[in-house]
Amino acid sequence: MNALSWLPELNQRYGLEIEESKIRKFGDGHIHQTYLIELDNQKLILQRFNNKVFQRPDIISHNHKILIDQLDTRVLPFQLPLPLANKKGELFTEIQHKYFRISPFVSGTCVNEIEKAEHAYLAAKAFAQFIVAGIHIPADQFQEAIPGFNDLDLRYHQLLEAIKNTKRKIQGELDEIVGFYLDQKNLVEEYNSWKAELPLRLTHNDTKINNLIFSEDFSKVNAVIDLDTVMAGFIFYDFGDLVRTVACTEGESSQNWNKIEVDQLKYDALLSGFHAGGKGVFTKEELDSLSFGGKMMTCIMGFRFLADYLNGNIYYTIHYEKQNMLRAKNQMCLLRSLIQLDA
Repeated sequence: MNALSWLPELNQRYGLEIEESKIRKFGDGHIHQTYLIELDNQKLILQRFNNKVFQRPDIISHNHKILIDQLDTRVLPFQLPLPLANKKGELFTEIQHKYFRISPFVSGTCVNEIEKAEHAYLAAKAFAQFIVAGIHIPADQFQEAIPGFNDLDLRYHQLLEAIKNTKRKIQGELDEIVGFYLDQKNLVEEYNSWKAELPLRLTHNDTKINNLIFSEDFSKVNAVIDLDTVMAGFIFYDFGDLVRTVACTEGESSQNWNKIEVDQLKYDALLSGFHAGGKGVFTKEELDSLSFGGKMMTCIMGFRFLADYLNGNIYYTIHYEKQNMLRAKNQMCLLRSLIQLDA
């Protein structure tokens, strides 16, 4: 069967005339298959949606429809390339038991990491501005794309369950790592305190650098992308994920244990950028919670990596048996540095 056998029906459903020769693979995303479509007068992004990872595309569509209808894009100095509706008004199109969607193409540069603090500032400001653009939307309108995704209390109890049921011997280095994460019960309690105090907002929930499109000269952000995890959350989720992925001196697979710490310049730039993006909108309590966000998001990933290792490496892709355990150790080193920073 032709690999693009779905193309004629896709054209019919969207009222387009896409030629096979005008479609090419695009980007290096690991979840969805992404293509660039070049038409005579415009460029589009076509994605074959991975509904094994996101098993409820209807929830994704529900949340995106809220953004299309209610987001205040006038306050955004960048684009938000949300899916285009087909002729039936649907944001997803099902063909041959596969899900497709089309969205506008935004030119610019995507990178997996940044070198300069000023780029960290721009990133944090953009993600904060995204929250601000939806600040008026009641958070309970959004559905959970991934239930319990950033719930530290839930992840802690999942870790306890993994420890209870593991077939691995908890000794030596593993015993040290398990002990460290069990000792983070105070962070779980702090999380529950913030949860009781702060308002839920529209949050992105995957604020990595490669979910931004920068201008070619890196002077501004052209677009915030990858909006499948959009749902209700706390602003410290989005700030914390930035800290974890941007303000660490080493990547999350690094085993240079003595070199894993907070990059102070990038951390300060992220904090300044988030404050600037939410100026006059975020409450004092929300801004006070930001420093907790870095610790919380690092801790939650440590919980998840460690639980996955104890469960037999059933969730995250690994290249060697102990990788998830060592990822948890990596996050342990960063968390220690963040705790020291906040002391």
